Amino acid sequence: MQTIQKYLHWLDNHILEILAGFLLAFLPLYPKWPLLDVLPGYIVRVRLEDFIVLFTFIIFLVQVKRGKATIRKNPLFKPITAYLIIGLLSAISAVVLTQTVPPEAKHIGKLMLHWARRVEYMSLAFVFFSAVTSTKSIKRIMSVFAVTALLVSLYGFGQKYMEWPVYSTMNREFSKGWRLVLTEHARVSSTFAGHYDLAAFTIVGLMVFASFTIIVKPYWAKVPFFLAFLSLFATLLLTASRTSFVAYLLAITTLILLLTLKVGYKNALLSWLVFMSVSFVGFRSFGSMYDRFASLLKIDRIEKYITDRTDGLWDQIGKSGYIEVPEDLDLVYEPGDSPPRSVTERPKNPEDDLPADVFEAIPENFPEASLSGIPATAGTGAEGRQRTYSPTASAVGLSSAIRFDALWPRAFAAFKKNPLFGTGYSTLVKTEKLEFTEAESTDNDYLRALGETGLLGLGSFMFILGLILWKTWKYFTQTKDPILMAFTGAFIAGLIGLMVNALYIDIFVSSKVAYTLWALSGLMFGLFTLDSSPNKIKTKKIKKSKKK
Repeated sequence: MQTIQKYLHWLDNHILEILAGFLLAFLPLYPKWPLLDVLPGYIVRVRLEDFIVLFTFIIFLVQVKRGKATIRKNPLFKPITAYLIIGLLSAISAVVLTQTVPPEAKHIGKLMLHWARRVEYMSLAFVFFSAVTSTKSIKRIMSVFAVTALLVSLYGFGQKYMEWPVYSTMNREFSKGWRLVLTEHARVSSTFAGHYDLAAFTIVGLMVFASFTIIVKPYWAKVPFFLAFLSLFATLLLTASRTSFVAYLLAITTLILLLTLKVGYKNALLSWLVFMSVSFVGFRSFGSMYDRFASLLKIDRIEKYITDRTDGLWDQIGKSGYIEVPEDLDLVYEPGDSPPRSVTERPKNPEDDLPADVFEAIPENFPEASLSGIPATAGTGAEGRQRTYSPTASAVGLSSAIRFDALWPRAFAAFKKNPLFGTGYSTLVKTEKLEFTEAESTDNDYLRALGETGLLGLGSFMFILGLILWKTWKYFTQTKDPILMAFTGAFIAGLIGLMVNALYIDIFVSSKVAYTLWALSGLMFGLFTLDSSPNKIKTKKIKKSKKK
């Protein structure tokens, strides 16, 4: 009986750490399998993870009631509370003042669903804060994260090369839980909802592996961390996310600048050169990342021009002794500069005018003529009519054109409508007040926050991120523990990478990334509270049970 009580007492003292470690593995690894609809016709569905997070938070509240966990002592309590209150006021404003959300159950339900999702994500900051009872506990939890990141990478390879199943939420139909496999041009998403989410997650994992590769000694101990880094970096390349790749480059540079305090300038410079060399060799030779950048920057046309001009160059030098310099017009000539063709000419292949990131000229499924009840004519039959693309899409690709032509202007329009509180969650994609959209996206987290919750919402959110960075930096400069220095440095660089990524993706509302961000943030602040002096780590006192 005493043995059972002993184990129960141990479990009582470590239950939050166990749940935190489980969540940090389960949430990224568990596929996006839906359980039930939360709103009919909406892409967001209730999943097993929602119930597990709710169960964990209930256990946390019980521990708070018993004095074995805390909410108010968490430095994130006040800023997160302020942010959520502003979000709630924005929701009320959307219904009452701007009237961008109709007073109907399904519209108000969707509005409050987005607010509740933020509550759910940020709740992990409090659970993980109280899960930290010693420096050993944070090292154990972070080790779980490192292993999880590696498993995410391995599953991505299985999708790419062994047809392992893909479960996506990229559209309403896929989000029903369809078992898919990757097609030729599809990008790896591993266990995530899409490739953009996975790419953002890999940045944080890459910073952890890179940090330990630099910090640990001796050299043979660096090998497993570097191999794990290579695996996760290959996964990033397979996502072909240009924004995440740029964010990664900034993050790894930030990390090495931070670790200069630990390893010195020479070792830091050498590390940066090694990681940059690996990065650009992989970028040029593995996956389709290089091709996507090439299509954006027209690198392929530049390479073709150089190849055409240098073909037979040495023969030309040998025969004439000089190189013929092309005319100025040749340097700027485009096929579009030619005179208009005759109407009797053979029509151009539709695939010749596709945006750089569109690979096949797939006609529209529902031609305009048939939708309006007019008999279909040539070119508008059952096979659909040819799609047309905006000048922006032709210039910078379809992906960027959607942002520039539609999503970002709508966010600015919403901000103008109500600069303080915005027009409310889930209102930026709508084209009319009564429209019920099946999904929400602005592809810029800051513009989305600005449009949905105004200056107050964006400002309060940025304050939270700034506080996290400042407190982590402060601890990073004070700790003498190399492992904790590696963890905190990796977290700072990873968060900066996510913030860069958020310029082009709604990454802070992507569930798996958001869970990870707030979990690690709570973990960092839990670590900070262990320290009452710069160089001395103490273990937080845990209220012992009266039963013996």
